Amino acid sequence: MASFRSEDDDDRNYSSQAQQEQADTYSSTTPTSPTLNFRRLRPQRASDSNLHEHAPTERSSLLGNPYGNQSYTSMAASSMPGTPRPRTARYNSHNAKSERLRRSRAPSFSGRTFSQRLVQALGSERRAAMDSSMSASKGSFWHDDRVWYDQFTSTDWVHDSIADAYRVKALRSRKDFRGRLLAWADGAQGWILVAIIGIFTAIVAYLVNVTENTLFDWKQGYCTTSWYSSRKKCCDGATICDNWLHWSKVLRSDRLDSTGVQFATFLLGVIVLSMASCCLTLATKTVIPSTVSISTLDENLGAEVVNMERDADGNKRTLSPGSAFNESLTRPPMVYYSAAGSGVAEVKVILSGFVLHGYLGLRTLLIKTAGLILSVASGLSLGKEGPYVHIATCIGNIACRIFSKYHHNDGKRREVLSASAASGVAVAFGAPIGGVLFGLEEVSYYFPPKTLFRTFFCCIVAALSLKFLNPYGTNKIVLFEVRYLTDWKFFEIFAFILTGVLGGVLGALFIKASRIWARTFRRVSLLKKYPLLEVFLVALVTGILSFWNRYTKIPVAELLFELASPCSTFTDDSDGLCPTREHIPSVIRTLLIAFVIKASLTVVTFGIKVPAGIYVPSMVVGGLAGRIVGHSVQLFALHYGGSGLFGDCDPDGAPGSCVVPGVYALVAAGATMTGVTRLTVTLAVILFELTGSLDHVLPFSLGILVAKWTADAIEPLSIYDLLTDMNSYPFLDNKVRPIFTSNLGDITPRVREERIIDISDSPLVPAADLRARVQYLHMVGELDGGLPILKNGILVGLIAAPDLEFALDRLDDEDNTLCLMSTQVDWAAGREVGVEGEQADDPTDFTPSIDPSPVSLDVHSPMDLVYECFVKLGLRYICVLRDGRYAGMVHKKAFVRYMKQLESSER
Repeated sequence: MASFRSEDDDDRNYSSQAQQEQADTYSSTTPTSPTLNFRRLRPQRASDSNLHEHAPTERSSLLGNPYGNQSYTSMAASSMPGTPRPRTARYNSHNAKSERLRRSRAPSFSGRTFSQRLVQALGSERRAAMDSSMSASKGSFWHDDRVWYDQFTSTDWVHDSIADAYRVKALRSRKDFRGRLLAWADGAQGWILVAIIGIFTAIVAYLVNVTENTLFDWKQGYCTTSWYSSRKKCCDGATICDNWLHWSKVLRSDRLDSTGVQFATFLLGVIVLSMASCCLTLATKTVIPSTVSISTLDENLGAEVVNMERDADGNKRTLSPGSAFNESLTRPPMVYYSAAGSGVAEVKVILSGFVLHGYLGLRTLLIKTAGLILSVASGLSLGKEGPYVHIATCIGNIACRIFSKYHHNDGKRREVLSASAASGVAVAFGAPIGGVLFGLEEVSYYFPPKTLFRTFFCCIVAALSLKFLNPYGTNKIVLFEVRYLTDWKFFEIFAFILTGVLGGVLGALFIKASRIWARTFRRVSLLKKYPLLEVFLVALVTGILSFWNRYTKIPVAELLFELASPCSTFTDDSDGLCPTREHIPSVIRTLLIAFVIKASLTVVTFGIKVPAGIYVPSMVVGGLAGRIVGHSVQLFALHYGGSGLFGDCDPDGAPGSCVVPGVYALVAAGATMTGVTRLTVTLAVILFELTGSLDHVLPFSLGILVAKWTADAIEPLSIYDLLTDMNSYPFLDNKVRPIFTSNLGDITPRVREERIIDISDSPLVPAADLRARVQYLHMVGELDGGLPILKNGILVGLIAAPDLEFALDRLDDEDNTLCLMSTQVDWAAGREVGVEGEQADDPTDFTPSIDPSPVSLDVHSPMDLVYECFVKLGLRYICVLRDGRYAGMVHKKAFVRYMKQLESSER
């Protein structure tokens, strides 16, 4: 206790600095800080509030915690997953029926609880204080059948799975008609929920598509017949029409040049729309206290990673938890914007079990949708397909509040979120099967067969809903759907392999270039302080460079459609993509200029504070390169068609009769996206669904395979893996398994007295000691840690830190309270039992919160077994035994850190 009190004194020395940081930190979206737990005054208990009076807000946790002050709450005894035994019933303190029931049973209870009688020998003064505390809390009965996770903690999948098993078991125990009807309704909830998610995802995609098309065209003019219409709708698809009025004609006088006016209005539109999008994005600002050891929480590769384990010279340091905590107070708080970037990396981490408050809230959904419309309409080199994944996941998270089965269970909720993320890809590319594979290959961490089928259903509903809404007016759900009528020739297989290599190189170089750019230009102090300035500069450069080239001026989706489309007619225009034989070199030069501009703009645009995706921009860059390769192969075949190397190609025929450059553009587009994201099967299916051509599945697949191998050889990490590493997320990749040469004992820390609860002498532990241990875990950054319970050195149970803190918060007088930490149900005779054998609720009895059978492994267990336990079981921590006695505990975050160190040493 002396050591803990000395650390409390150190905290008071930093009070003025902590207060200043809190003043700068707290806002309506600020998550709960670990520093708030370092106080002796108990905040308002969650049991003092009515659970049904709170509407979900942006501050609500991923599991819907409606309390602003309460960071943690515990699972009820009836559903405590770590204790698979029958539990006693508990009642809500706000339930009037429960109050009447307790009053009717009052005579059956003795005057004092069991633990009160055990501590009578402690002295009259302390006993009187404890009697007062216990009598005050006697009437408060709390029932809570969910786990609420604090910010930056990890989900315990095993606990959530067992909790749901208890719920299903209780539901199916009823054999009457009503019970069967309830069981059927419970099974139908998942299908109803994913159908709702698919419909609303399609509605949001429709609104984004229609609105951004009109805003994009407003940079050049407006429709005189209907000002809210896009140019394509106004002119019925024609290139030129009288109903569309350019700004140059509106503002032109004899002294103004039409091209100059058009350029000025275009540039102004790019800057205004992009800065408006940035202002909306900055409204989702959330500040992380410096005591939370996370580097950054946005797609900014220039973030400076703080390594508290080493000094400036790279030497290892050994700081005590108190010293490390005090040092963290000197660092400035971190800022992230939940609406910035694509959000795919964060969705991937959330689906793995990591909790990020605000990322999937209603506020983020509304702001990101509006910001995405503005950013895409501005003409910046970004896409809307990646943010669709984030937006769809937000819809799924909000929709889970409809049914308590998903609202109250984090593991079940993530099954629905997997289907939601897949529906985002389905509406983005018009590829429902590709969406399912995207969820399986990229974002989902746990994907059982039932979830696979529901995900497929969700994607089909989303695609059908979008087709019914008809956003493009063509009865198509994507803008760049193409059809190839000419089959590819055998000699082209070598060109397809070369195109795949080129796409892989471009994807890997994009990752490296983005990292270099972010670590040089983006670390300028002025740009770090004012993100809006960076958006202004990028928009200015984009507007200046894009206006003069047709292929950089049009929207990225429309450009990809033109690049991938086959040619039906051929012209002598050097600016067209269907040139005759003589004009192919000039078209290649034009495409090369567009490629350099688009690739450079994509690098500098990635990471700015606007909603932005990287899927289609990377495909456009690859499509430009692939079109160049296609025209080169086409020109070569036309020149040497009579040599016999090109089969039955006719050198005197139409340029597209032998080689179709659009196929090369789509192969390179998929290959480049593979190099950036490392998607493989998903991309092959998406390209197949875009073209509808079975004949070209082989070229697409071949290019993607070669691109994956090439990109892995140059840059082992995908763009999302890189973001996950730099953000220091505790993400344990279940698809990458390193070669282990150690065992569990090599990473097990030594046993510290502050990290255990010893009940060898007595199962009654002072509440003040338990509070000190919770504070110690918070100080070392283990908000979701646990405290093992030992008896004579033997592990007899474990209590999670969030559950322990919630149990302590229910006490009115911690200083004069002893808590029962027995791991046995019938620890001793004499418990107060009411009628029908029901046990009275005693807030000093922590037994229902204890897991009597924590997962344990021996110190000699191979690391491969440890990896399987963390990945397949989703454990939060593993207890370590040596010859049957407790030897330590390994947290999931510590294992992830070990994995990262192992991966870095192998590179």
